Amino acid sequence: MGPLQNFWAIVSLPDNIPIVLMLGLVGYFTWLSFREARKHDRLIQEGRRDEVLKAMQD
Repeated sequence: MGPLQNFWAIVSLPDNIPIVLMLGLVGYFTWLSFREARKHDRLIQEGRRDEVLKAMQD
């Protein structure tokens, strides 16, 4: 049994499926928050600090 098969055997157990899904959600929301932070940093660098709050509300 190769390492990938062993990994899949552990991950696919019913007790571990919610953990794997939560890891995916954590990765997605981390990416989303960094993307938004980059947008806001660009606005601040362009001297449009007052538009950050408006961008957050859109």
